[in-house]
Amino acid sequence: MTAANQQTDDKTVVREYFNATGFDRWRRIYGDGEVNKVQLDIRVGHQKTVDTLLEWLRADGNLAGMTICDAGCGVGSLSIPLAKMGATVFASDISEKMVGEARERAQAELGQPNNPTFAVQDLETLSGKYHTVVCLDVLIHYPQDKAMEMISHLSSLAESRLVLSFAPKTLGYSLLKKIGDFFPGPSKATRAYLHRESDIVKALEANGWTIQRNAMTKTRFYFSRMLEATR
Repeated sequence: MTAANQQTDDKTVVREYFNATGFDRWRRIYGDGEVNKVQLDIRVGHQKTVDTLLEWLRADGNLAGMTICDAGCGVGSLSIPLAKMGATVFASDISEKMVGEARERAQAELGQPNNPTFAVQDLETLSGKYHTVVCLDVLIHYPQDKAMEMISHLSSLAESRLVLSFAPKTLGYSLLKKIGDFFPGPSKATRAYLHRESDIVKALEANGWTIQRNAMTKTRFYFSRMLEATR
């Protein structure tokens, strides 16, 4: 399979997964209803990542009116709090069902259909300029070469800050992934790509960024390194 075909295939798998069985699974994980122990563990981990980023942005004290692109917004777990905090948010996801759920949650919580602005869109077709671009837990769907290309693309959209999170590639996590503990259940997940932090940092620096803050969230089934880069 060529690199282009691999990318198309991965994208198709992700889109179909999150518009079918994946949507129901992740809507439960990102919600507040009953879930199994693995799903609860992932819910807690993802929320820790979101909360850490919100703490960073809140501490800066300049969110009012800031333009933010939430690339791969899921059901709005980050976009909606950002809008509540005064940012102007453009949020996109490859899954039509995810975006529909995000719109419903935003309407219920904010009653303001114009902010966030939601769109069904993959990362490759995103355009425009934003003060800050955020892409949380999405690079896991991209193999190494495509992840590097995506960082360059997201860099072209961000004027002042780019925030990324990814599953770090270490010997320990690679072994966990191999034996099926990292992403349990072959029918429950798309392809999962781990990335070396040094490669992500190198790609960011090549696009003119400087790392400002970083955080690592670890639970039993959720591992995510988050980097904030500015220029």
